[in-house]
Amino acid sequence: MTVPGQQEPGPTAAPERAAGPAAPRKGFAAELKGAVTPRAALLVIGVLLLQLGFVTSYVGALHQPKPHELSIAVVAPPQVAPQLVQGLESVPDDAVKASTAPDAESATQLLKDQRIYAALVVDPASTEDVLLVANARGTSAAKAAESIVTGLEKSQGRTVVVQDVVPLAKGDANGLSSFYLVIGWCVGGYLVASILGVSAGAKPANANRALIRLGTLALYSVAAGIGGALIVQTILDALPGPFLALSAVGALVVFAVGAFTMAMQCLFDVIGIGVAVLLFVVLGNPSAGGVFPPPMMPAFWRAIGAWFPNGAGTDATRSIAYFDGSAMTQPLLVLLAWALVGVGITLAAVVGRPSHLSRELVKD
Repeated sequence: MTVPGQQEPGPTAAPERAAGPAAPRKGFAAELKGAVTPRAALLVIGVLLLQLGFVTSYVGALHQPKPHELSIAVVAPPQVAPQLVQGLESVPDDAVKASTAPDAESATQLLKDQRIYAALVVDPASTEDVLLVANARGTSAAKAAESIVTGLEKSQGRTVVVQDVVPLAKGDANGLSSFYLVIGWCVGGYLVASILGVSAGAKPANANRALIRLGTLALYSVAAGIGGALIVQTILDALPGPFLALSAVGALVVFAVGAFTMAMQCLFDVIGIGVAVLLFVVLGNPSAGGVFPPPMMPAFWRAIGAWFPNGAGTDATRSIAYFDGSAMTQPLLVLLAWALVGVGITLAAVVGRPSHLSRELVKD
């Protein structure tokens, strides 16, 4: 009850809280450290280096093609042949590696066996000679041989006509179908291995799991080999040659790349994927001899190309399509070596690790 003349008290005020120290604000450096861990920073730097390596490798390999030791055989009478060989060998920068062949038939067989890139057949009864080339082995090499021989013949008052003894298929106008087919197989190989590693751990839990992964990769490789051959032959009509042989090489390419990528993940965890990209994309693709054959590339890429699955696969695929399977031994051995090394490292990385059942028995 309020007494007359007194003011009605207002609502009771809440007791004043003692002001505590304000929470310190994090500086930008602390926020940056929390947002980007040292491991993430190293991975970003690694990606940058891969990107710069990609640019350097592709542009370095392909920006200025010029011949180096381009193999050209000379078919000519004994009194003329040494002079022509010397003339070809005198082209600057070691552009030509000249030799002789007994006759046009032998020179043609050398081309089909992939022993030479061109052959000059001299007709002593005429002023017009014939240059035999194999465009299926690389149009740029054939054009380089034509340019060199035309210049030599012109200096001697002669002319030359070009004859393509191993032409490209109608659906393979630029001769790049085998190269892009192998790139697709390589991409599938390292992507499927990466997915298996990311989804279930970079290193398999034990030997049984490793064998299961390798078995999965093998099944995928067979499907990828058949699928790639089906596309380029049956659907697109881009490459000739035996279907089963092409499919088998495709399966081997995919398995070799996938097994080695799996091995790199066992050794280096997620960084192993970057190692695979470095090997198969940054180094393997531009040196594979797809856009330009080896004699048209700089020394570094010319030296390494045939030893990567990309180059070996391209050589093998092209050989099946156009050269009746000639010169297949080295490409197949290279692919087998990458596959075996990948399988060996993968199994070695998990050998001795107890299986799930063994761990359960130890616990009991």
